[in-house]
Amino acid sequence: MEYEKIRHHLHRIAEPSNHEDRTRAYILEVLKSLHPTRIHTFPESRHLVAEYDFGAGPVTLLRGDFDAVRVEETLDLPYRADTPGVSHKCGHDGHTTILLGVAERLMRQPLPRGKVLLFFQAAEETGEGAAQLLASGFLDQHRPDKVFALHNIPGIPLGSVICRPGSFTCSVVSCDIELHGRTSHAAEPLKALSPYPAAKELTDRILALCQHDMLRDDYRIATLIEFRVGEPAYGVTAGHGVLRFTIRAKDDALLQATKASIEQMAAEVAQREGLRQEVSWREYFAASNNHPEMVARLMSACKTLGYPYQTKESPFSWGEDFGLLTQHFPGALFGLGSGEQQPPLHHPDFDFPDALIPLGVDLFCQLLNEEE
Repeated sequence: MEYEKIRHHLHRIAEPSNHEDRTRAYILEVLKSLHPTRIHTFPESRHLVAEYDFGAGPVTLLRGDFDAVRVEETLDLPYRADTPGVSHKCGHDGHTTILLGVAERLMRQPLPRGKVLLFFQAAEETGEGAAQLLASGFLDQHRPDKVFALHNIPGIPLGSVICRPGSFTCSVVSCDIELHGRTSHAAEPLKALSPYPAAKELTDRILALCQHDMLRDDYRIATLIEFRVGEPAYGVTAGHGVLRFTIRAKDDALLQATKASIEQMAAEVAQREGLRQEVSWREYFAASNNHPEMVARLMSACKTLGYPYQTKESPFSWGEDFGLLTQHFPGALFGLGSGEQQPPLHHPDFDFPDALIPLGVDLFCQLLNEEE
């Protein structure tokens, strides 16, 4: 299999979450040449699952995501993204190519027993994809005994593996707060009911919830994304305000408690100021909670292959949609180093290193061959 050719084509046709039509069609085309037992499609989403059935035995799901991010491609690559404002700056083109490499390996070297589900996932970046698969009922019919996924990690030596039992990535959610007051003529601001004082107080109180020490159990941070009151109409006072935050916490329980605190703050402040308030939540990512036994399997696979392995002291602060699957099935999300000089994820200069693809294929395949 020509890994580079596949990865570069996926990079060129990068599409954002819930719009991955060309990407899905290309993956499906490649999969058909790799002769899985069957290919499962889903009418309510763009996911694909390639099933390789080798008879009675354990069922293992491996995940590879294929949506891109809304970042402009700035690198002068021969395979640069052809859609303005969208590019594979999180490396999902590489993750998908790795999973296709596993499919080819399974075609050429069947397992002695068991079933493998290769889950090609859309809509990871928005936290929707895993929930879509669960809602489809597919995993009720093909219940996996274990689930694994990898994510490339810039700043770590190429091919080094990083993982930890328990929470590997944070629980994350985005928050919108709307404050409704009353406008007036700009010459008579005292006749208005401006949301500005409430918006400022809420922002200060929400940001004060932050505990930045990732080694602590109460680690959580709130990031202000937007603070807006009023409109660019100079004769009218501000009567409406919008606050947007991203909230992340070390685990799901702390995130839920933080959400409740924010809702209570918004209600209290709005009532005192005479405003109407609305709080809504979107793009939820459950913490990826790694099962100790699955982490032990990963460590064993790394030892067999001679891959460097390191245990992370604390979770990564970003969210990963795979966390929803680890809530339902024993599994592990792990990091695969994409190079110490690699720009960070979502950076305009990021490009997935092709040299990492065969390393990822070998590691996934070794996980499939670990003794039960």
